Parts: sequence; C-alpha cells; structure tokens
Amino acid sequence: MLTSETKRHIDAARQVLVGVVPNPTSQIDQITNALIYKFMDDMDQAAIKQGDEPSFFIGDIEKYAWTRLMDTRLGNQERMNLYSEALVQFSQAKQLPELFRSIFKSAFLPYRSPEVLGLFLKEIAHFDYSHPEELGNAYEYLLSIMSSQGDAGQFRTPRHIIDFMVDVINPTKDDKVLDPACGTGGFLVSSYKHILEQHDGRDEEGKPNNEKPLTPDDRNKLIQNFEGYDIDPGMQRIAQVNMYLHQFKNPKIYQYDTLSMEERWKDKFDVILANPPFMSPKGGVKPHSKFSVQSSRSEVLFVDYIMNHLRPKGRAAVIVPDGIIFQSGSAHKQLRKNLVNDGLYAVASLPSGVFQPYSGVKTSILFFDHELAKQGSEILFVKIKNDGFDVSANRRPITKNDLPNVLEILNKWRNGVKDDNRFSSYVEKDEIEKSGDYNLSSGHYQVTTDYSNSKWPMMELGLVCKVVSGFGFPRESQGLLNEEIPFLKVSDMNLPGNEINMINYNNSVSRATLKKLKAKSYQSGTVIFPKIGAAIATNKKRVLKRESAFDNNVMGLLPEKKILLMYLYYLMLGIDLSDLANDAALPSIRKSVVEKYKIPLPPLEFQEQIVAELDGYSGIIDGARKIVENWKPKIDIDPEWKKVALGDISKNKIQSGVSITKKDIVTEGKIKFVNIYDLYQGYEIDVNSLPFVKKQNYQGKYLNTGDLLFVRVSLKEQGAAFSSVYNSGNTNVVYGDNILRLTPNSDVNSMFLNYLLRMDSFRESILLVCNRANVTSINTKSLINFIIPLPPLKIQKLIVDRIEVERALVESAKELIGIYEEKTRKVISKLWEE
Repeated sequence: MLTSETKRHIDAARQVLVGVVPNPTSQIDQITNALIYKFMDDMDQAAIKQGDEPSFFIGDIEKYAWTRLMDTRLGNQERMNLYSEALVQFSQAKQLPELFRSIFKSAFLPYRSPEVLGLFLKEIAHFDYSHPEELGNAYEYLLSIMSSQGDAGQFRTPRHIIDFMVDVINPTKDDKVLDPACGTGGFLVSSYKHILEQHDGRDEEGKPNNEKPLTPDDRNKLIQNFEGYDIDPGMQRIAQVNMYLHQFKNPKIYQYDTLSMEERWKDKFDVILANPPFMSPKGGVKPHSKFSVQSSRSEVLFVDYIMNHLRPKGRAAVIVPDGIIFQSGSAHKQLRKNLVNDGLYAVASLPSGVFQPYSGVKTSILFFDHELAKQGSEILFVKIKNDGFDVSANRRPITKNDLPNVLEILNKWRNGVKDDNRFSSYVEKDEIEKSGDYNLSSGHYQVTTDYSNSKWPMMELGLVCKVVSGFGFPRESQGLLNEEIPFLKVSDMNLPGNEINMINYNNSVSRATLKKLKAKSYQSGTVIFPKIGAAIATNKKRVLKRESAFDNNVMGLLPEKKILLMYLYYLMLGIDLSDLANDAALPSIRKSVVEKYKIPLPPLEFQEQIVAELDGYSGIIDGARKIVENWKPKIDIDPEWKKVALGDISKNKIQSGVSITKKDIVTEGKIKFVNIYDLYQGYEIDVNSLPFVKKQNYQGKYLNTGDLLFVRVSLKEQGAAFSSVYNSGNTNVVYGDNILRLTPNSDVNSMFLNYLLRMDSFRESILLVCNRANVTSINTKSLINFIIPLPPLKIQKLIVDRIEVERALVESAKELIGIYEEKTRKVISKLWEE
C-alpha cells in the first residue's frame, strides 16, 4: 500500500530534478530507471545474505553495483561518471536478463550536474525493495501526481482487494490467466501466488494437508499461463520487473491497446481479472468493430472484451465504476443485458474510499462464471461496507472488515448455497429483466415491508427516552482540549465532520471538574439538539459518538430499549424544533414539553428496516458530500511555461464596475447586476440568479463572455481577489464597484485562468499582495503586476477539458445529495401519516 514515506521521497526526488529536468515525463523516466537500478542491487544483496551468488552486478558491470555507487568515499563527479557509464553498459551486458537490457536500452542521464545527481540518488537510496510492490507503488504514485493516471481513470488496485478477487475466482494450475489492463501486474502476481499456495502441502492455518505439490513440469507450464496487456510502456516495464521478481524469467507482458488493436482478439482465457481504466478520452475511445456492444466508453468496452474472451468454462472478476451498474445509456443497458444473460452470477459493491488517495470513485466488482450462471436463475448482490481500512486519504487500518464474510458468502453461492445475512440479497434474473434497464444496483430490487400506510402506536418521548439538559460551563475552564471528556456547545454542531455524529469539539473537561460542578456526562448514542435562542431555528440534531458533556443550551435524548438510536435520530430529523419552543423573546424548549411529545413507534423489527433504508440514503449523501467538499481543480505547473503578468494578458484596462444601491434593485427589467456574493457561488456566474437593476448609463460596464471577475473589497480576510468567470451570452449584465474585471486576450482561456487562480497556492500568493485593514482589498496595480505561469492555448484548453469532466461529476454529486435528502424526507414524513 502507498505510504507517506514513499510519497515523501518521490516528492523530494522530483524537487531535486525539477531545475535540470523540468519535463514531468522525463522526471518519471529518471526516477523509474534509478529505482530499477537500485532494485537489481537489492536482489543481489538479498542473495548474498542467503549464501547465494549475485546474479546482476557480476563480471564487467560489478563495479557499477549500487552499493559501490553510493560509497561515501566517492566524490559527486566520480559518482556521476559511474552512473552515466552504468546506464550505457546495462543495455549491452550479456549477464543481465534480456528484460533488464531492454529496459535500459534508451536510458541516459540528461543533465551534467554532479551535485543534483548526488542529492537525487540519496532520495532513491531510501527505498528498500524487500517487498516487490514498492517499485509499483512508487511508479503509480509518480503517475498520480503527474495527473496522467487520474486523467485516464486508472487507479492502483489495493493489494487486499486484488487478493480478495483472486480468492473468489480461485485460479488453478491449468488455467490460462489474463489481465487486459495489467498496470504493474498485481492481479497476475496474486494469482500466481494463490496457485502456489494451493500446492504447498499446508492449509490456511499452516497445518499439513493432502495437497499435491507442483512438479517441475507443472511449474514450467504454470509460468507460461499468465499474460498481461497495457497501453502504457512505462507500466509494461514495471509489470515485467514485478513478474521477473516472482520467477517469471520471460514475462508475457505486452504493450498493447486492448480496445483498438486486433492482433490478440482470438486469444481466449480461463480466468480474466482486471481493474480497467474508468475514464474515456474526450471524444471517446475509437474501438475496432469486433465488440458486441457498440460504445465509445472504455469501461463499457473493457467489460465487453472480458466477456468475449472467456473460454466456455471461463471465470472472471472485474472492477467497474458504478455507472456500469445503473447508467441509462443504450450501451450501458445493452451491456447489462448481456451480462445477465451470459455469465454474471454476483455483484459486490465496494466502499467509496477504496481507491484513496487516487480517487474517491464508487465502484463494484462483477463476477462471471459461465457454467455457474447457467445453473441458477438468481444473481447474488453483496455489499462490502468495510474493507479493513478507513476512507481517509491515508487509508489507515481498522478492525471492521467485511471481506472474509463476503468471501464465505460468495464461495457458498458458487456451491449453490444461499447465506441469508445483512450483506447479501438474491434477485431473480427475470425480475432484473422486467426492470427494463437491467439495473444491477441491489437497492433497486430490495424487498421491504411496506410500512408507509401502517398506523403505528403513538408514544410519548418521555416513555422511550430519558430527556436531559446540560450545565453552565465556567469561563475559566473553557478552551482546554486535552481533558478526558469532550464538552460540547451548540456551535460544535457546525464543525466539519459533525454532520451526523459529534466527532470534533473545541473544549474538554476532566471528571474531577464535572464532579466539582455536580455536572454529568452522557453516553455515546445520545441524540442532542439546541434548546435556547436563535439556534433552535437551525433545527440541528446530532448523535454523540463518545461519552461527552454539553452546556445548558443543549438538550439530549437517551434512547431506551423500545427505540433504536438511529430510528430516534431519523425521527427527530422530521421534527421542527420551533414547534417545541415557547413564544418568549428568547425562545426555549422545556424538558416537560419534549417528554410529552408523541412519536410513531413501530416494533423494533420495523425500526431496523426503516433505519437500514435511511442509513443507505445517508451513506450516499455522505459520500457525495465528501466529493463536493473535497474536490478542487488541480493544475500541475510545468516550469517551462512562460511567466506573464495579468496586466499583459488583458485586452482592456482592468477596472471596477458601477455603484448600485438597494434603491436601484427592481423586480423586473432588462439589465442584471453581478455583486461580489455571486462570485463566491461557483466557478461561473449564474445569470439566472442575478437581480434586475434600473436602466441607467452603464457605458463600459457591461460584461462580455469570458470576462474574469475579481472581488476587489471583502469583509472576509480570505475573500479578496477571489475570481469567477462570466460565461453567459447575455450582454445586458453589469458588475459592481467592489469587483474588478479582466478581459483576457485571445491567447488565454478564461476558465484556465480562473481554475489556476482558485488553486490554494495561487490564492495564498495573491492574498500576500492584498491590503489588510478593517477590510481586505486588492488594488488594480497589484492585480496587473501579479505573475502567473501560462502554457500555450492548446494546453490550456486540454487542462480545462479535463477539469470540466471532473467538475461535471461533482455537479452530479450535488444533484445526488438533493435527490437522497428528498427521499429521506419522504420516508420520515410517511412515519407520521395516519
């Protein structure tokens, strides 16, 4: 798994190189060559430690061994001479395997700075290849930060997901195995290891069993059974090295465009495992005509390819983006129809954070088995909520792991046994066909009891919950963060991460202080909400995630046995707190009123069902919200781009707009007005939301398509110089005097400029030239002189196109939030119907 240590040293190596090797692709080549160089020496050193002979640095290239190259007695000039010679000699050294000779055939050192090389090699020296995956981790991290990987929708498959898929498919020594988008060869290596483990004479606990060991002839045949394709020669190179390290002396890894080339179309396989690219290039893929589904989408074509290249008894597992599961396009529907009718026997939904830190994209695994699918009339849907790691960018290990249970469920299903549990459901193929679009989302067919028209008994909250209030917190005890118990205020409900569960807080208190104040803390699972003042109108409800105390502006509900915690929470979401408050100048909610408030209370089994449905909606909302909150446009700056001042790329003089007062705002008219508020709402000005203003002499202040607008004056410290683009064709829109307008010339794409200036690094830089007093402002001179990197227009457009694809997905996530919030409201409102 990608570690922070790997990231740190790769980043450092790039920083060392950037002054002498500014081209990102060339940086990848230099780092990869050095990593493989060291890797060869690491293998020699490992062999020597085991009493064996080295196999790489022998004969006339022995003097180039990494351990000699890094000898501290060498000066930087001597080291550079040795390194340069080594790159040349490796391609000609007959003692090296052909694979490594070919890798170094085009290798060279493109700079002549001994000091830079010395610093660079020191960073590479930190890598220790006792684990072969490190090379792949390093290379794929390089691709991710250069954007080439994410742009292509390629994301490194975590090792535990690869192993899980291999365990489900269970390749054997006689199976011919393919990965048609092999990356660094992870699926192939895992399959090979899996087969070896099936013949090592021991069970999973290490105890002897009756497994038949592989003969030398078996091993020779086995090595020939693995093939991988990848369009990227860099990936091919790493995959070949990875396979070599696992005893494949001549690995069958081909640089091959699986979707456009036909040379290997007739090849069939017993097992196919893949995590193909999710993203199609602009304009779509240009496939040949042999596919059974006509599409320009790479994810559709790869699945179709896999189906068409399985032998009659073949098996496959492929990771797909969830668009394959439910999107309504004709190609997607035709593909799903083919899947249901020909081989699909299970769909496993993966957690949305599986591909962190590369992507938060939501995915599923499709499992194929032609023979198994013919025997049954149902498809298994299984949901993996936890895979043993959290969903943060660092993917830290956690105790919750559904993979072993799901593996058992899938293995039973392969043997014709249903396992009824919380992870799985079984749906008839006929029912999927009747849906019309062959939707492969389990929730689409989930059979649930219709509780919407039931008349549940109404029960007073005080009979099923203990209603509690907080206490006054002494001012001298506030601001402490290292005490045992969180102390919560209403304001803490607004902290990021506290949308449902109270995880973050600004104060804590010791048990001794609580005892001294005769105050109480309350258990995890208490539902809290504001009970005094204007905060009541915010209608916030939260759940304690751990034992906590709270102040006297907060009220809590401790659920008892008759009511489930999350049922209580969701029910409270449907209650307007203002209905519980009195009409005083400072409104408040009394404990006695809450205790007498009646709620619908179905039996626990129905509460569980309701909670399960709403938890599903909540999970979708949470995942979509993380996408919306965390996405930011990212542009990798090439040092070779020219540097220009903003004033040099503006057609006209940068100037402010017109002064508009409240008296100028009208309900109807022809002229609309942009204020600084509108710039903060998005990357482009939403003309439909703008107010009308009286017709006056606004000459020279009308906006044109492509104008870039900046906040000139802001009460917010971080608000000045914030940018947005006016992209509407409406020529009857003016802008305010607290806004500066820049009209880019023909060499500049205004959206590129906007995305660039919205990046954190540029926001920080531009704020440095702002004036800060009671308000933060930027003057025209500072804006004119602000320097930015500017690539050629063609590159600007390519960058904008990539970002726009990402932004469209973010907008879809926003729509998804609205859809599922409305679904949640409808479910909750039905509970109150009589």
